[in-house]
Amino acid sequence: MKTLLLATAALFPLPAFAQDHAGHSMPGMDMPAPAPAPQDHAGHDMGNIAETTTVTEVTGTPTLARGSGTSLLPVTDGMNGGFHVMAGDWMLMAMGSASLAYTDQGGPRGDKAAYTANMAMFQAIRGWEGGTALTFDAMLSLDAVNGQRGYPNLFATGETAHGAPLVDRQHPHDLFMELTARLDVPLAEGLKGFIYGGPVGEPALGPSAFVHRKSARYLPLSPISHHWFDSTHISYGVVTGGLSAGGVQIEASAFRGREPDEKRWDIETPKLDSWSVRATWMPSPNWVIQASHGRLTDPEEMHPGQDENRTTASVQYAGGGVSAMLAFSAKDRVPGDTLTAWIAEANWDLSKHHSLFGRVENVANDELFPDHADPLHDTRFRVTRFEGGYAYRIPLSDKGEVALGGSLAAYAKPAALDAAYGKAPLSYTLFARLGLGM
Repeated sequence: MKTLLLATAALFPLPAFAQDHAGHSMPGMDMPAPAPAPQDHAGHDMGNIAETTTVTEVTGTPTLARGSGTSLLPVTDGMNGGFHVMAGDWMLMAMGSASLAYTDQGGPRGDKAAYTANMAMFQAIRGWEGGTALTFDAMLSLDAVNGQRGYPNLFATGETAHGAPLVDRQHPHDLFMELTARLDVPLAEGLKGFIYGGPVGEPALGPSAFVHRKSARYLPLSPISHHWFDSTHISYGVVTGGLSAGGVQIEASAFRGREPDEKRWDIETPKLDSWSVRATWMPSPNWVIQASHGRLTDPEEMHPGQDENRTTASVQYAGGGVSAMLAFSAKDRVPGDTLTAWIAEANWDLSKHHSLFGRVENVANDELFPDHADPLHDTRFRVTRFEGGYAYRIPLSDKGEVALGGSLAAYAKPAALDAAYGKAPLSYTLFARLGLGM
């Protein structure tokens, strides 16, 4: 244990804004903490940083700041540390969530269904004196029990089921969402390097995936902009190398550009035919800003031979019980048009039991009419979805809760879509969510 802590402290000196709290122990681990020197924090919104930065983090960033893949989240709102146990020199972690929901998507093309959304994550970390650390991550989902067509989600597109494109549906996640290893090494004073990869992982492209963002924690529906921002969070074959110093992280990835196929229970053949780069800046515990660009080779089955240049930028904030993100993405098809999307989402924990949440998305989509005989086939439409809701939270422990709630969604769209979608469709979703360690 002492070796792990010494290695962590040597390899991952916390950014200046977090160093004053480096003595706090990780939740669930009984470790004495040296008394911190008195500091003047006037003018800084430290939020719950005292609970979320400790020297026991061995991932190269302040505790809980890691998001999906190698992305970063605000320190004050990073992924919960899960349940931890020491096994010799290894620190083991587990966390997960499961939701049972019912949605009624409005209008002529809307459908209704009960569905589940779930994931479990397991991690093993070992550190050595001098600063080197090794991390293994595994993330699994049983979303495929919903069937190949997933669940109804008006204006969502992407991937296929039974050989046909999914339209107004959210595809299920694969069983294996991540199987990766990460090696972190100190390179110089204040400079760290890492290499990350595996048969299933997430390249350095876009913000942290929606399933890991606290701003999206209680939103029951996947974003209709998912395939603009974070569809690469399950990529079969990923290798990423990066450097970090002083709250700045620079990284580059090689990965397989093709999206997962409709066989959700297997592991597809890894390939490294695409690339991406990402720069992330954490100016304070409350903020994360990222910009990224990637070249995806033949990403969509329904657009064979068409590559994609994807560019994203996002700003995330967490503090005072509020988690929020604003992001932009452009998909430049090669050959083809450029399709852009915006997303803004937020979660506000009003008190121990009550939360409000919402999301606004604006997407230019040309896949709403996949039938080549349809006169609107390949026509680009700009659609906006407005979704808001409420969750009542029942704490089970300091690392578990049940949330009961629902959301209502409305849409703004061109009049040309009225015949297919109705003039003013409304959708609602009810859910019960169990969160353990996250």
